[in-house]
Amino acid sequence: MAAVAENWVRRAPGGVDRIEACFTGAAFAPHRHDTYAIGVTLAGVQSFDYRGEARHSLPGQLIVLHPDELHDGRAGDGAAFRYRTAYIRPADIQEVLGGRTLPFIAGGLSSDPGLAEAVEALLADYDRPLTLLEYQDALAGIAAALEAACGGGSVIRRANREAARAARDYIEACLDETFSLADLERATGHDRWQLSRDFRAMFGASPYRYLILRRLEKARGLLLDGRSGAQAAADCGFADQSHFGRLFRKTWGLTPNAWLKAMQPAHDRSSRAAGRRPIQAA
Repeated sequence: MAAVAENWVRRAPGGVDRIEACFTGAAFAPHRHDTYAIGVTLAGVQSFDYRGEARHSLPGQLIVLHPDELHDGRAGDGAAFRYRTAYIRPADIQEVLGGRTLPFIAGGLSSDPGLAEAVEALLADYDRPLTLLEYQDALAGIAAALEAACGGGSVIRRANREAARAARDYIEACLDETFSLADLERATGHDRWQLSRDFRAMFGASPYRYLILRRLEKARGLLLDGRSGAQAAADCGFADQSHFGRLFRKTWGLTPNAWLKAMQPAHDRSSRAAGRRPIQAA
């Protein structure tokens, strides 16, 4: 990764996970997460490897990364690149799709004008939190555009959808505990292997990956609150700080310390000073 002084991340206020970031060089190691990452390149060339091929996004182009897909991030031309991204939980997309399988944009890049319009609504204003209605309106547009772009999805049976949601609720209530697929089977009354497949189809990650991501998400909050890496690891159910650090880097492409340093306020390096290119279809 390039020198920390050249990199910064600015989080938008509110409950929707939205960032604007600037990086140079090899910004992120290969990693994966359990959300959609939907964003736009604002400046420079944003390059990344995705599903076996190098991809390159120019200013104004949209990037759509599916949950649990391995990817990295780097400058494509040696200069800094800047982007905005919203991390959207598959469960939010599911609320719109009503149980259909998650849309998949195979190439990681989209030129769909409907998606560009919905993303613009989500990423345009970083100075205030989105209202619930604003987020839901953008979410509806994004889900519809994604599904149209990939040709629609199959429907998961109602009973299986309810079992997958029950498994998700169980996991979120037991973040600090150790359990198995057998425990999820007993909690939901559904076959563990079918449950695992349906869970992935609905939420974009396996039950284990979902558990790890929720623990890491909790740990990020503790780090921002001033907890040490060792304290965050212990409080979130990781075996030790080394285990926590390895999983953190595999998930976000940065070590906990590098991520925390990049999260310092960008101030005049943010888009308010540098200007922002409008989102356009690629």
